[in-house]
Amino acid sequence: MKSLKDLLYRVPIQGVVGATGITVAEICFDSRKVDLNDVFVAVRGTMVDGHHYIKQACDQGAIAIICEELPQHIINGITYVTVTDATQAMAYMADNFYDHPSAALTLVGVTGTNGKTTVATLLYDLFTKLGHQTGLLSTVVNRIGAIERPATHTTPDSLTINKLLRTMLDHDVTHCFMEASSHGIDQNRTLGLTFAGGIFTNLSHDHLDYHHDFKSYRDVKKRLFDQLPQSAFALVNLDDKNGAVMLQNTKASKVTYAQKSLADYKVNVLERQLSGQLIKINQQEVWVKLIGAFNAYNLLAIYACADLLKQPGGETLRVLSTLESVSGRFQYFISSTGVTAIVDYAHTPDALDNVLSTINDLRTGNESLITVVGCGGDRDPEKRPKMGTIAASWSSKVIFTNDNPRNEDPQLILQAIEAGVAAQDFKKYVVIADRAQAIKTAVQMAAPKDIILIAGKGHETYQEIKGQRFDFNDLEIVTDLLTN
Repeated sequence: MKSLKDLLYRVPIQGVVGATGITVAEICFDSRKVDLNDVFVAVRGTMVDGHHYIKQACDQGAIAIICEELPQHIINGITYVTVTDATQAMAYMADNFYDHPSAALTLVGVTGTNGKTTVATLLYDLFTKLGHQTGLLSTVVNRIGAIERPATHTTPDSLTINKLLRTMLDHDVTHCFMEASSHGIDQNRTLGLTFAGGIFTNLSHDHLDYHHDFKSYRDVKKRLFDQLPQSAFALVNLDDKNGAVMLQNTKASKVTYAQKSLADYKVNVLERQLSGQLIKINQQEVWVKLIGAFNAYNLLAIYACADLLKQPGGETLRVLSTLESVSGRFQYFISSTGVTAIVDYAHTPDALDNVLSTINDLRTGNESLITVVGCGGDRDPEKRPKMGTIAASWSSKVIFTNDNPRNEDPQLILQAIEAGVAAQDFKKYVVIADRAQAIKTAVQMAAPKDIILIAGKGHETYQEIKGQRFDFNDLEIVTDLLTN
C-alpha cells in the first residue's frame, strides 16, 4: 500500500482531478486485473488503447486513473491524473511502488541487435560461478538466483521488471543482468531504473517494421546510455561504427572493447575448432568453448564487464573457460555418422552472416553445408531478401522454410526470401514451407561429415501460425532424426 502522492514522485503531471493523498493497493495497466483500491494506468499500446478501458477499471474498484486524456465522464470519488506519457508515468510509479529496487542492486543492461541474450546469460553464469547471488532478465528465461521464471518479452514491462528486481532483493541477489531491447527502451520499460552499467554489442538491420528507419532504431538504443548515471560505466563495441555514437552525451565512464580497433579491452582469436577456440584477452590466453568471431566479442564484453565490476581477473578467466553455449545459440549435435547439426537463433542478416562465416571457417571443404532458414511474419520485411542472399551465397544447399509466419501469408514471406538469391545460386535452393519437413529433408540430404545449420528460431519451443502457437523445437526435431 502506498499513497498516490508518493507514487507520483518524478512523474511529469499535466493535471489532477481529485485527491492525491489517497492510498492505493496496486498499480495495474491491464483493466482485467484491476481490484479494489488499485490505480489503473491507461497505456496506449500498439494494438490496444487503455483509455478505452477506464470505465471497466473503475467498475472493478480502481480508486485512481493515470491517463493522457481525461474521459468524458468523470466519476466522483475517483482521482484522475493526466500525464504526457502513460508509459513514462508507469515506469516511475513502478520504481516508487517497489522502493527503488534497481538502486539496491548492481544492475547491468545489455543492448544491441545481436549478442544480448548470450552476453546477459553468460554474465549471469559467470557471476553465479564467482559466488554471487545473481539475477537474469532475458529473452529465454528470467532467473532469481536458482529460481526460474518464464520470459514473455525480451524486456518485460516496467511493473514486471521492478517486481522481479524487488523479489531478487528479497532473495539476497546482489547482481542482475538484463537484456534491453529497442522496443523495451522505446516504450519506457527501462526508464527510472538505476543501472551500474550498460553494454552495447553491435547494431545491424532489424526491427525496422517498428522503428521505420535505421537512425531511429540506433537512437532508441542510444537512449539507454543517455540515461546512465555518472557512477555507471558505458561499455561499447568500438569495431561497430555505432559504438562511438552510443557514448555521445552519456554521463557514465566511457569504456571500449574491440578485436580490430585500439580499445580499452582487446581480444584476438588465435585458434579455432568446432569444440572451442583459443583467444587472447589483453595479452592473457584462454581456451573457451564458444566459437566464432562474434562469440569472441561476446566473451570480451563479459570479461570487461566483470573487470569493471571489480572481479578478480584470474578467476574470471578460469570461469570464462567453463562457460557453455546459451540455449539456441550455436548449439550443435554430432550424430554417429558424423553429421553435425547446429541450431542457432540467427534471425537477422548480420547474425546469419556471422554464423555461416564461422561454420565456413571450420570446414575442410570436403563436406557440404546445408542451411534451413526462414523469416518471421509481421516483422521487418526488408531483411527477407538479404537473408536469402546470405544463406545461398555461404551454403552448399539451402532450404527456405517457415519460421513464425504469424498472421502473414507464408508463401509471400518465402517469395521475398527467394528474391534475394543471386542468379549463380539458383540451383542451390529449394522451398519447403513445412518446417518439420524441411529439417527432415536436410537430414536426408546430409552425407557423413556434412553440416546442417537450422537458423532463425534457436531457443523457441513453438511455431506461431495464424495467432496460434504449436509445439516446435528445432533442436529436438533434428536430434531425433539423426539418432533414429
